[in-house]
Amino acid sequence: MPINEEKLNQLMGKFVADLGATLHAGMAVIGDSLGLYKTMREAGPLTSLELAERTGTHERYVREWLNSQAAGGYVEYDAAAGRYWLSEEQAFVLADEKSPAYLPGGFLVAVSSLRAVPQITERFRTGKGLGWHEHDHGLFRGTELFFRPNYAANLITSWIPSLEGVEAKLKKGARVADVGCGLGASTILMAQAYPNSTFVGYDYHEKSVEIARQRANDAGVSNRVTFEVARAKDYPGMGYDFVAFFDCLHDMGDPIGAAAHVRQSLAPDGTWMIVDPFAGDKVEDNLNPIGRIFYSVSTLVCAPASLAQEVGLALGAQAGEARMREVATSGGFKHFRRAAETPFNLVFEAKP
Repeated sequence: MPINEEKLNQLMGKFVADLGATLHAGMAVIGDSLGLYKTMREAGPLTSLELAERTGTHERYVREWLNSQAAGGYVEYDAAAGRYWLSEEQAFVLADEKSPAYLPGGFLVAVSSLRAVPQITERFRTGKGLGWHEHDHGLFRGTELFFRPNYAANLITSWIPSLEGVEAKLKKGARVADVGCGLGASTILMAQAYPNSTFVGYDYHEKSVEIARQRANDAGVSNRVTFEVARAKDYPGMGYDFVAFFDCLHDMGDPIGAAAHVRQSLAPDGTWMIVDPFAGDKVEDNLNPIGRIFYSVSTLVCAPASLAQEVGLALGAQAGEARMREVATSGGFKHFRRAAETPFNLVFEAKP
């Protein structure tokens, strides 16, 4: 059949944008790692030499990096003065880790997960999994950097208040388990907001737990927060008032088994909050830019993590509400509802 030239040009346009975006991810990680973005925010317009001197880097590398950023619209450039700077919006998303729109973590996730492409290629042939702990260590840091701004913007202000009676319990004093806590960002945010409650974070990845403990100490909440190495299906303790899973249930090999254990560990009037990536129930609902991100990460990280564990249900990062409801009810929960949402997350409430 003859080639439709218009459609071909459209496809080539997508290729140019995607190739540039792929390479830009590495540039963004470099800029974040070396403090280039933060220095530009603090100093204002700079030449490449001035930025190199302030950051202890080589001017020729910095000049090329700055031009890549200017070409991509991530840095502003004054040709007459030969100076580069960040607009307020660029500084907000590239140089402020407390910003709810902080982007470098997402780029670090992309670069770190892509390092597993050779292993994942082989898994396509064998069907074997690749555990979370087998990935490049940058993935752990990148995941925290990517999700923490969203948690900071929504967890205390909207997600927890959307749950029936949970906020009042936390203010009064509750026992909380944060399962799959990673580096502890969500646990520490809750502990800072609810000083009368006690928190324990559980994760099977020992190195993440070690970092989380240090983060809790640095945040001054280690007297009410502990972190322990444990799996979702057998973490210790009973009678929790509140159990939270942040962006991790779909990664588990046996999410129904995890749900059943949560049910057993909760107090009779306890609540399980499940935060998972935003997704519709049908594939066609997710064929959009956000869906592409989550399906791609799911191919590289989420599905392989589940397939590396027992059962290996492999829900994937685009499981959707119906599948999550099925998991919760199969685990013994009678009440399940969508409590809140953002463009990146769905928040579910499950009760016995």
